Amino acid sequence: MNQNLNLTQDDILEKEFKIDTRGYRLKEVDQFLDLIIADYGTFLSIIKKQELEKDKLTEEIIRLKKQLRDANVNAEIARASSNNNGVNNVDILKRISNLEKVIFGNKEE
Repeated sequence: MNQNLNLTQDDILEKEFKIDTRGYRLKEVDQFLDLIIADYGTFLSIIKKQELEKDKLTEEIIRLKKQLRDANVNAEIARASSNNNGVNNVDILKRISNLEKVIFGNKEE
């Protein structure tokens, strides 16, 4: 999650600037850096929540694809058994295989 960040909250917190004769007011710099640190924490929290939600949605997609595949297989079997025009198990297996290729492609996610 933090691979692309240049700074961490601790990097900002521990940063010390050299003081010049006409430098910035230290209190203002510290207050501003405190705001940046708080924002970093908020952003990291938001990212973590979104990653968890993404993982849950990905799992739901996989579950729904499986349900769809199972429903299509059951529908195909029902059609084959209701037609019963010399359809045998080999034909049913070929149809199931073709349905899986259509739904999942060449490899499952």
